[in-house]
Amino acid sequence: MKWAILGTSFISDVMAKAIQNDDKSELYAVAGRTASTLTEFSNKYGFKKSSTDFDEIVNDTEVDIVYIALPNHLHHEFVIKAAQAGKAILCEKSLSVDMEKTKQALAAVREHNVFFAEGLMYLCHPFSEKGLDVLASGAIGEIKAIQASYVASISQFVNVQSKGALYNLGCYPMSLAYLILKQSLPENELMQYTLSGMGRRGEDGNICESSATFRFANKISLQIHTAEDYGLKHGFTVLGSKGCLTFNSNPWLPTLKNEFEVEIYETSKETTTIEASGDAFDYQVRAIREAVERGAKSLESPKVTPESSEDIMKLLTDWESATQI
Repeated sequence: MKWAILGTSFISDVMAKAIQNDDKSELYAVAGRTASTLTEFSNKYGFKKSSTDFDEIVNDTEVDIVYIALPNHLHHEFVIKAAQAGKAILCEKSLSVDMEKTKQALAAVREHNVFFAEGLMYLCHPFSEKGLDVLASGAIGEIKAIQASYVASISQFVNVQSKGALYNLGCYPMSLAYLILKQSLPENELMQYTLSGMGRRGEDGNICESSATFRFANKISLQIHTAEDYGLKHGFTVLGSKGCLTFNSNPWLPTLKNEFEVEIYETSKETTTIEASGDAFDYQVRAIREAVERGAKSLESPKVTPESSEDIMKLLTDWESATQI
């Protein structure tokens, strides 16, 4: 399966290694804006083709899968171009920066009937899947509340037009919370919510930190927080009627050995260790390659689907709108 990578950023480097680790995938082509950086990146991984002309790479007939690793505000443009070229698409998170661009991108995917996945890679790893399975089993009872936070000092690395912490980091706890809500609420109640938020802006004018409280269907509360100019710290706990589940290991950067803890209130605590054969990017490459091989047009839940991506974007854009500065 021949992959093309659009962009030569840090995340492109991470994904190139993951593609190399899959014995049925090939790093075929790469596009980048800066000739010197492009040459260095291409030589590092032995791409057969490289170009500063992104359209040339997208339309190359040898390419099977286009991986879009560009800043958030450019995602929709190249999703549309790759769909028009009939390519399978992996687009980095977040899918876009507003709902208009999100809908344009997904409409092109549907119109041209191509495979599409958003790069929420951690959902391909057995760590998150096992945690979701435990919650679905009723081990902690009826889900009542979710407490989620993700902070990392990345503001100096991100494009100003990517719109800040909510879309660069908040998408991780939001997407995991969404999947828990999805398996806990009837479909007609999933996107019924009220919210309030507060935060601050960074030097680039974007929201660099925000906290929000959502109330879904007047049944489940979500307290969510993110910041992009300090720390590297995760937090994710699900509270149920009988107990709670806490991800001890970072659910968004799972590795070879990961842990979560299930506590039954005032009764017991049990730690579960999930071992894996690679990181989330390795699992993502394999899952996408296998899906494309069998002719699927999306991954299967709990991995992210186009429908889930649209809902998650709605939650993120509403969070942005509700944030009082």
